[in-house]
Parts: sequence; C-alpha cells; structure tokens
Amino acid sequence: MTAPDINSPEEQARYERGLEVLAAVDGGSAPGVMDSLGDVAPALAHHIVAFGFGDIYARAGLDPKQRQLVTLGILTALGGCEPQLEAHVKTALNVGLSTTEIVEALTHAAGYCGFPKALNAIFVAKKVFADRGLLPVETELT
Repeated sequence: MTAPDINSPEEQARYERGLEVLAAVDGGSAPGVMDSLGDVAPALAHHIVAFGFGDIYARAGLDPKQRQLVTLGILTALGGCEPQLEAHVKTALNVGLSTTEIVEALTHAAGYCGFPKALNAIFVAKKVFADRGLLPVETELT
C-alpha cells in the first residue's frame, strides 16, 4: 500500500479544513509544532492537521468542549504525553471549559487510570493556569 500524496487536491482540502478547525480552537500554538516537524517529518505534520482536525475534530456529534474533555481524559490515562496535555489544557480553556471543569475531569480520571497519572495531569494544568493567571482554582472539597 502506498502512502497518500499529501500534495494531491484531496489531501490539500483535508489539510485546509483541518487548519480552519485548528485555528478555531487552538489559540496559536499548533503552527509552531507543525513547523517544527517540517524538516524531519512533514508528512506527520500534514496528517495531524488533515486527519486529526480535518477529519476527526471536524465531525458533528460532539462540541469542542466535549471533545477536549475526552482528549484530556485520554492523554491523562496514556501518561507520558505531558507536552500534548499542556497544549490541550490550553485548547480546553480556549473553547470555554472552566478551570474547575478541567480539574474535575482530571480528578475523575484518577479513578480509572490511577493517582500518578492524574497528578501528572493536574500539575500540567496548574502550570497552564498559572501562566494565564487563573490560580487558585475554585473547587468543592466534596
């Protein structure tokens, strides 16, 4: 099986759709990530945008907030994805999730993937919140 030609009109249309979706939710950090792949893995950068955002994120059925909650849970459960988790905590804030909703999602993940992974995720979120002047987070201790 041969790889798709990323310069074909179909692939470029997927990529352009992905860029539009990405720009609407990202807040500006993704172009730097994509550019950093240009000299080593340009096809990977293309597929992240075309598939991840042009095909998957653009689907109907979940709104951007719901998609980010799912993404935060998955990245927390995977562990070892702290740079991507940081980008998605920023994106979660960009699409309108509150700090409380983000903390609750990460806390909820502890029951399914364990405290170490949830703690790592919380510390990533805390860094993003601190960078944006959003600390302390108001949460209930129940």
